[in-house]
Amino acid sequence: MALSPRLAGYDNLILDLDGCVYVGVEPTPGAVEAIDELRAAGKGVSFVTNDPRHSGEDYVRRLWRMGIRASLTDVVTVGAATQHLLAETRPGRTAFVIGTEAMRKHVGDAGLQLLNDTELASRAEVVVVAGTEDLVYDDLKQASLAVRAGADFVAAGRDSTYPTEHGLWPGTGAILAAVECASGRRATIVGKPEPQLFETAIDRLGPGRTLVVGDRLDADVAAAARLRLDAALVLTGATSAEEAAAAEDPAPTIVSPSLSALVDGRG
Repeated sequence: MALSPRLAGYDNLILDLDGCVYVGVEPTPGAVEAIDELRAAGKGVSFVTNDPRHSGEDYVRRLWRMGIRASLTDVVTVGAATQHLLAETRPGRTAFVIGTEAMRKHVGDAGLQLLNDTELASRAEVVVVAGTEDLVYDDLKQASLAVRAGADFVAAGRDSTYPTEHGLWPGTGAILAAVECASGRRATIVGKPEPQLFETAIDRLGPGRTLVVGDRLDADVAAAARLRLDAALVLTGATSAEEAAAAEDPAPTIVSPSLSALVDGRG
């Protein structure tokens, strides 16, 4: 695989994971070879995800199983970003979390006292909403009651779906919409389209011109626009070719069928 000339002007690439590098448990076609080619060409590579269901270590292990070399510092997760935000702004407070065990651990490690599975859940001072496949009605009820009572309201992101090998599944945004509707309040967002994840990736990558590569207009391209970064949109995830062609504000710098096609110049 030869590197596309249109990537020659970029020193670093920030690659979204879900829908760009992989879909479900399988890499997108040619993604492993494309990432190898980027590294062989001396490009800095960072992986970023808005999916809060797993820990950074889990993502590193997943990438290695696919044949993609990665260290923990190569991967920027919304869970870690949420932990950092809470540790800086809300340590010592009580919290109720909608999310997986990984997100609960992030919140606990930030210095908050979890009230999940207690009679005091609806009195939590902070409510954190993140994607999970184990949602129950009581979670929505306790979170909504706490937010209505004045709890700080934080969410990992607004992605309505995430791509899997079985199609688009409900994401954090779908769960968040229920809590926002029931509570009458909007959450503070940690992940994309907020710029924090990309800012962390840039800090780790170091100086140079950076290209963001992702599959969502409302998350990847929008976050890149906030930092005035170029963005390449790939069509292996949540966005169709028709949606990409109609995008205006912001519009991607490049639209490509896949990460592999972007890297080798086929599209």
